[in-house]
Amino acid sequence: MALQLQRTARLLLLLRGSALSPHRSCGKMSTGARLRVLLDMDGVIADFEGGFLKKYRQRYPNEPYISLEERRGFWVSTQYGELREDLRDKAISIWESKNFFMDLDPLPGSVEAVMEMARMKNTDVFICTSPIKHYAHCPYEKYAWIERHLGPDFLEKVILTRDKTVVSGDILIDDKPDILGRTWTSTVVKRLNGR
Repeated sequence: MALQLQRTARLLLLLRGSALSPHRSCGKMSTGARLRVLLDMDGVIADFEGGFLKKYRQRYPNEPYISLEERRGFWVSTQYGELREDLRDKAISIWESKNFFMDLDPLPGSVEAVMEMARMKNTDVFICTSPIKHYAHCPYEKYAWIERHLGPDFLEKVILTRDKTVVSGDILIDDKPDILGRTWTSTVVKRLNGR
């Protein structure tokens, strides 16, 4: 995933230097305008899956688990619920717990790729991430994660929303295969992994 993010950063750099305009997933961009890139956090720059599995195995060492190689689909809780019904709630309890988001590792190369994109001429990079519905810890921890890994300047570039379609942008890089919401009638979203 991080390699794909780095390739995306380089592609954006090439597109910026050419007369071509990138295929956009949302919004409209005129020639010479600033390119607005929206990056999801979990699964794009932060290792949600690896962090989940580590904490799940620590908290529930005697329960069955799904290795990263065996993970299928976007929703972790759905696959765990299919394994055994009570495991769905146990899976959800992991990302609802304190320090889950704070402790996520960056995906290898992702921080460097974000910084490379942020340095590109006429390009604005925003972190566009969804908080979980049980929000006791999530919003604060996402901000803290971004400050720790991307620096305090990026705190001005954080967009927390449950509906990413209401955010104006030229490109959305997200690991979720279907981005649905109120304002997009159709969208092309770059799927970065097999989830």
